[in-house]
Amino acid sequence: MLRFTLLGPVQMVVDGAPLTGIAPRHRAVLAYLLLNSGRVIGIERLIDAMWGYDRPDTARSQIHASITVLRKALRAAGAADLLETRAGGYVAQPEPRQVDTLEFTELAAAGELRQALDLWRGEALEDVHAHYVAGVRELWHDRRLSAYERLVEGELAAGRHGDLLDELAAQASAHPLREKLNAHLVLALHRSGRQADALAAARAYRTALADEQGLDPGHAFAELERAVLTDDPALRLAGPAPAPVPAPVPDVPARRSTFLPYDVPDFSGRAAELEQLVGEHHGPAVVTIDGMAGIGKTALAVHVAHRLAARHPDGQLFIDLQAHTAGREPVDASAALEALLRQLGVPADRIPVPPAERGALWRAELAGRRVLAVLDNALDADHVRPLLPGHSDTFVLVTSRRRLVGLDGARPLSVEVLAEEDAAALFERIVGERARHEPDAVREVLRLCGYLPLAIRIAAARLQHRPRWTVAYLAGRLHDHRRLLDGVSAAFTLSYEQLDGAEQRMFRLLGLVPGRDIDACGAAALAGIAEEEAEELLENLLDAHMLLQLEPGRYTFHDLLREHARSIAEDDGAVMRLLAYYLHRARAAMDRLFPHSVGQREGIPQPATPVPPVRDAAEAIAWLDAERSNIIATAVDGPEICLGLLALAMRPYLDRQAHHDDALTLHSLALQRSRKLGDREVQARALTDLAWTYWRLGEYERAEEHAHQALDAGEETGERARALLTLGNVALRRRQDVQAEQYLKQALDLTRIAADTWGEAHVLGILALALDRAGRPGEARRHLDLALALHRKVGNPAGEAATLDHLGVVLRRQGELAGARARHEQAAALHRRLGSTADEAAALNGLAEAAGDPARAVEEHTAALALADRSRNRPEQARAHDGLARAHLALGHPEQAREHGRLALGLYGELGVPEAEDVRAFLTNAAEPSRH
Repeated sequence: MLRFTLLGPVQMVVDGAPLTGIAPRHRAVLAYLLLNSGRVIGIERLIDAMWGYDRPDTARSQIHASITVLRKALRAAGAADLLETRAGGYVAQPEPRQVDTLEFTELAAAGELRQALDLWRGEALEDVHAHYVAGVRELWHDRRLSAYERLVEGELAAGRHGDLLDELAAQASAHPLREKLNAHLVLALHRSGRQADALAAARAYRTALADEQGLDPGHAFAELERAVLTDDPALRLAGPAPAPVPAPVPDVPARRSTFLPYDVPDFSGRAAELEQLVGEHHGPAVVTIDGMAGIGKTALAVHVAHRLAARHPDGQLFIDLQAHTAGREPVDASAALEALLRQLGVPADRIPVPPAERGALWRAELAGRRVLAVLDNALDADHVRPLLPGHSDTFVLVTSRRRLVGLDGARPLSVEVLAEEDAAALFERIVGERARHEPDAVREVLRLCGYLPLAIRIAAARLQHRPRWTVAYLAGRLHDHRRLLDGVSAAFTLSYEQLDGAEQRMFRLLGLVPGRDIDACGAAALAGIAEEEAEELLENLLDAHMLLQLEPGRYTFHDLLREHARSIAEDDGAVMRLLAYYLHRARAAMDRLFPHSVGQREGIPQPATPVPPVRDAAEAIAWLDAERSNIIATAVDGPEICLGLLALAMRPYLDRQAHHDDALTLHSLALQRSRKLGDREVQARALTDLAWTYWRLGEYERAEEHAHQALDAGEETGERARALLTLGNVALRRRQDVQAEQYLKQALDLTRIAADTWGEAHVLGILALALDRAGRPGEARRHLDLALALHRKVGNPAGEAATLDHLGVVLRRQGELAGARARHEQAAALHRRLGSTADEAAALNGLAEAAGDPARAVEEHTAALALADRSRNRPEQARAHDGLARAHLALGHPEQAREHGRLALGLYGELGVPEAEDVRAFLTNAAEPSRH
C-alpha cells in the first residue's frame, strides 16, 4: 500500500516503510503536487512555487528532472498512474486516504479530532525547502492548532479539564498570543478549583497581547475573565460530568438544503430519458446529460432532480458551472466546491482554501448522507471530476454540451431534439386550446422551430400573449422569416418585432459590428446619434434580453442573436462611422500618450462630429486596451477606408505595448489598400512600419526586405529616414558595422533636412552604438549626449530611456561599470513606468552585463528573460540566455551554463546573427572541464 506523509517529513511510504534516496528538492515538488491534488499544475507555477522570484536558470530542467525521479519511484511502488501529464502541466490524483493532509481534513470535518491530530509527526513539510513551504507550513500549523482547540472545547464540555491541564498549559505557553487556546486554559484552571492561577493566566495573555501587538483581548475573553473573577456559576458544568467522549461532530443543519431551480410545469416528452434516469434509479450514481445548446439539458436535469428529491432527504444542490455562458469564464473547481459546501450548510470559516482540501471536506460532508447534486453547464470531464463524491449515497447529474467520455464510471445520456409528438405536447401545454384546433399549423410551427425546445418555448410564449393570433398566423409569420436563419432564428424574429423602431435599428446595426463588444460611445458613432440616446437604447435591449452585459458599460450578443442581427442588418454607412470613430478616438488617445509625436499625426483630418475627449494618459491606455481587438477586427472586416490613417494613429501604442501581431495585421492591410489606390505615400509608410515591426520581432530578413521596398516606394523624407534607420539596426545586429554607419548617417541627414527632432534623436542613439563598435567611443558619447538632450527637449520619455540604455552599453565597453549600471537602472525604471516590457528587458540585460558579479548577473538576466518571454522579444531572450550561460560558468555551474548556451545558440541561429558563432565557441570551451 502506498501512502504519502506531509504532516512531518515528506515521505513516500510503501507497505509501512519509507522510500529512501529521493532528494529533498524532488520531495518538495511531490509535496506541492499532492497539496494541489486533482488540479493541473503548469510548469511555470511549479517553478514559482519552488523558487519564487529567485528562480535559477535551470529551473525548467530541474522540474523535469524531479518529475522523472518521482515517476520512477511511483512506478516502482505500482502507482504509475498517480502522476499524469496533461496539456497544461502535471496532476497528482491520489486517493484521499493516501495523503495524510487529505485524511486530516476528512477526519477533522467528521469530528474525529484526536485521530486527525495523531497523524502529525512534526512540523508540516519538515525536511523540504522551497519558496512555497513557509506559507504552507504556517497554514497547516494554524489548522493543527484549530483542530486542537476544537478537541479541547469538546473535552472541556465533557468535564475532562483536569486531564487537559498539563498539555493545555504547554500549548498556551508555546502560543502565548492565541486567544482561544488561552481561554481554554483559563477555563480549565477555573474548573479545577484554581481561580488564582486562572486569573494569572488571563493576565499573562492580556500582557503578552498588549506588549506584542498593542491590543486588548476580544470581548469573549474579557467576559470569561470577568466571570472567573466573580466565580460566575455559568462557568460550572451542569450536573455530573458525563463519560469521556470524542470531540463533537459538527452539527448537520436541521433544515433540508434545497437549492434546485424552478421545475417548469409544462415539461413535456423525454419519456425514455425519464425512465432511464428515474425508473432505473437505484441509489448513488453519476449521470451525464449532453446535447446541443437549447436542447433542454438543464430542464431535464432539474425535472429529474425534483422527481427524485424525496429519495435524497439530506439535500438537493444545484450549481451552474458556466462553461458555455457567453463571455464568462467557467467556474473553477475550487469556487464550485465552496458554493456546494455552503449549500450543505458548512460555515465559511470551516472551508479551507486549497482545492484539494476543499474536495476532501466535500467528500467527508457527503459521507453518510443521501444527497442529490445537479452540476449544470460543465466544460469537460476534468471540470467536474474534483466535484464528484467519494463513497456516499449521493446521486449526481451533470449537464454539458460535450460528451464527457473521460468521466470513468459515469452513465452517459445524449439528448436529441424532441420527437414531433413530444414537441407538439410541449407547444400545446403552453398555448392551450388554440393548438388543439389547428394541428396542421402546429406541425408547421414545430418544423420552423426545428423541434428545438428553446425555440418552441419562445414561439409558444409569444402566441400565448397574443389572444387574437391563430397558430396559422404564427406559422405564417415564422415562415416569412424562415430564410433568415434556420430553427431558433424565427423565434428571435418575434422578439425583435416587439422592439420599437429605434431599438430595432440599433439591434440591426450592432449585428454589423465586427468586434466582440461595444460601449455607448461606439454605439453612438455606429448609429449616428447622441451618446445618451445610444446608452438608453442599449439598456433597453439589455432589459429585453436581446443583449448581454458582461462588464460594466460594455455590451455584446449571445452568439445566436448576433447571427440573427447580422442576417437582418443593412449597412447604411454604420461600420464606416464606427471605423472613423475608432480612428479619431485613437488619435486623441495617442496625443495623450505620445505628445512628442503629435506632428506625425497631423495628416489625420479632424472628425466631422466631435468624439468624447480623452482626459489623461490612464484613460487613454484603458480605452486602447479595451478596444484594441475591436479596432483590429473592424479594420479586417470593415470597409477599406482610412486604413493608412488608422495604422498611423495606432502604431506607437502597438509598438510600445509589444502588440506586434496586431501591428503586422494593420500595417499589412494599409499596404494592400494603398497599392490598390496607388497611394505611394501610404504605401511607403506601411512598408516602413512593417519593416520596423519585423525588426522588433527579430525577423531581420523580412525587415530588410520591407525597408528596401519602402525606399523604392516613396520620396517622403521622414519615411526614408525611418527605413534607413531600420536597415542600420539590422546591419548593426549582423555586425556589418561599416554598412550600418552608412545607413544611419544617411538617416541622420534626412531627419535634419526634415527638421525632425524626434527622429534625429533616435538615429543619434543608434549611430552612437555603431561608432562605439568602430572604436570611436568619444564620438559615440557626444552623439548620445546630444540624443538625450533632444529627447528631453521634445518630451519623449521612451526615447530618453532608450538613449540611457545605449549610454550604459557604451560605458560598459569602456570599463565604467558603475556609470553603466546607473544608466541601465534609469532606463529600466523609465520603461517600467511606460509599460514597455520589451525595452525594459533590454535595459535589464544591459544591467546584468555591467554587474561585475556573476551571481548578480544571474538574477538580473533572469528578470530580463521573464520580460522578454512575456513580450516575445527574441533578441533579448537570446541575450539573456547568453548572459546566463556565461554567468553560470563563472559561478562553477557548467551544466546550467551549457543549458542556457544551447538555448541562446538556438535563438541566435533563428535570428541569423554572428553571436551564434560566439556561443558555439563558448559551448565548445564549456564542454571541456579541464579548462576550468
